[in-house]
Amino acid sequence: MATQKKLIKVHPTDNVAVALVNLSAGEVINFEGEDIIIKTDVKMKHKIALSDFASGEKIIMYGVLVGRASQTIVKGDVLTISNVKHESAKVFEKTESIGWTVPNIDKWKDRTFDGYHREDGQVGTENVWLFFPLVFCENRNIEILKDIFEKELMKPKENDYQLLLRSLVKSESGGASNEAASNDSNLFNNIEVKFITHQGGCGGIRQDSHSLAKLLAGYVNNPNVAGATVLSLGCQNLQIQIFKDALDEINPNSKKPVLIYDQQQIGTIEAMLSSVVKDTFEAIKKANEIQRTPAPLSKLKIGLECGGSDGFSGISANPTLGITSDLLAALGGTTILSEFPELCGVEQELVNRCVEDESGKRFLELMKWYEKTVVDAGSGFDMNPSPGNIKDGLITDAMKSAGAAKKGGTSPIVGVSDYGEYITKPGLNLLCTPGNDVECTTAMVGSGANMVLFTTGLGTPTGNPIAPVVKISSNSELAAKMSDIIDIDTGGIITGEKSIEEMGDEMLEFIINVASGKIKTKAAILNQNDFIPWKRGVSL
Repeated sequence: MATQKKLIKVHPTDNVAVALVNLSAGEVINFEGEDIIIKTDVKMKHKIALSDFASGEKIIMYGVLVGRASQTIVKGDVLTISNVKHESAKVFEKTESIGWTVPNIDKWKDRTFDGYHREDGQVGTENVWLFFPLVFCENRNIEILKDIFEKELMKPKENDYQLLLRSLVKSESGGASNEAASNDSNLFNNIEVKFITHQGGCGGIRQDSHSLAKLLAGYVNNPNVAGATVLSLGCQNLQIQIFKDALDEINPNSKKPVLIYDQQQIGTIEAMLSSVVKDTFEAIKKANEIQRTPAPLSKLKIGLECGGSDGFSGISANPTLGITSDLLAALGGTTILSEFPELCGVEQELVNRCVEDESGKRFLELMKWYEKTVVDAGSGFDMNPSPGNIKDGLITDAMKSAGAAKKGGTSPIVGVSDYGEYITKPGLNLLCTPGNDVECTTAMVGSGANMVLFTTGLGTPTGNPIAPVVKISSNSELAAKMSDIIDIDTGGIITGEKSIEEMGDEMLEFIINVASGKIKTKAAILNQNDFIPWKRGVSL
C-alpha cells in the first residue's frame, strides 16, 4: 500500500497545496524540500499557503488565477473566504493552439457495447417509451398514466384505465391471469416506460416555451428513446406545431413514433386517456421488439457533470472523467462538458483548445452573455460555490471551476453549443448550461447524451428519466457513507493506492457494462428521475 501523502500541489506553478488529511496546528511538513509549519488546524480538502501573501497578491491553483489574497496570509496558513476573494483571468481571444497527446486505445478499439440501434444511426443505452406534457396543465393526466402503466405492469391495482390496460396485456399474453400477465418478464422485457412533468409551456415569456420545445424535442430524438406519448391542452404558448418544428429542426427525417393528443380537440379526459392507453400500448409492443445488439464505442455520447463537489473533486474524480473523455474522443465517441458558471477562470485554455476559431469566439460570447444576465439579476459567478462547496475547501468560483474543467480532459474541443442545441460532432463539445445539478443533467440529455457521468464529493441522488447517471465519489469516506447512491469510488487516488489512469480504465469498463444493460446504476435503482428545464439567466 502506498504511503499517504499529506499535501499535494496540483500544478507546478501553484502557490497553494491541498491538504490530503487533517492537519494540526504546529505540525511540520517537509514539502518539496521545504519545511512548512501548519499555523492552525486544517481539515482535509482545504488549501495551504506555500509562501507568504500580501493583500492583493494572486492565488494560483491548477496553474490558473483562482483568487487574490484579501489580507496578509502567512506560509502554512489555511485559505478561507475571509482571507481570499474570487478573481479570474480576463480572456479576449484565442492566443495559441494547444496540441494533444492522443492516448493509447489499443485495448479499447475493438470493444463494443450492446445497445439499441435507431434508424438514424444513433445507438441507445436504454430503450424507453417516454410520456410528457407540452404544458403543466397536463401534469395530472401524465401522473394518471404513470400510475396505471407503471403499476399495472408491476402489480395489479384497481383503476378504470388500468383495467383497460390490463385487458390488453391479458389479451397479448394469451389469456393468462392478471397476476401472471402483469409479471410476465417476456412480455415487455426490452422497454421501459418513463414520465416527465414540468412547470412550463405557458405563462412566462414566449422564449421560455420555444426553449422548452427544443429541450423536449431533444429528449424524443435521444437514442435512448424508442418513442413518445405527448399531451397538449391546446391553448398554451407551447403549441403542438412549435414542438413539431423543433423536432424537425433536430432530425427532419426522423421516423420515430410520436403520439400527440390535444385535450381541447378531443373533449373529455376519459376519451383522451382511453385513446392514449390503447394507442400507446400498441406502440410499446412494437418498441419492445427492439433487441440489444453490438455497437462500437464511438456510438457513446457521454455527459460530464459534477455536483456536491468538494476539495478532492478536482484531483481525483474529475481528472478520472478527463482520462475517460480523452479515451472516448480517441475512439470516435462524443463527450459533453457544460456548467458554464463552473468554467470561469479556465476560459483561455478552453478557447485555445477549440479546433475552429469560431467555436472559441462563440464560447466567449456565451460566457459573457451568461455572466451579464447573472450580474443584471443582482448576483455574479462569484456566488456559485454553495455552502457545502465552501465547507469542503472550494472557496472561490474560479477554484471550483478549475477543478470542474478537469472532467473535459485534454482533447481538442470540436464544437460549442447553446442550450437546447443537439450535439452531433464526435469529440469533446462544450454546452452552455447552468451549474445546477439537475438543470445541467437535464440539458445534456436533451442534447443527445445517452449516459451521464456525475462526480460528487458530498453526495447527491440526482438521476434522469431516460439516461443512466453514473455517480462517482471523489473520496472513499463518501462512498462508504452513501453507498446507496455511489457507483464508483475514486478515493484510491487520494490515498495513493490508484493512479488517475488506472481509474480512467476502470471507468470506461464500467461505462461499457452500464451501456450494455449489464449493470444498473444506483440512481436507476432508486428510481431517481429528475427533470428541470433551465429558465435562462436566473440560475447558476
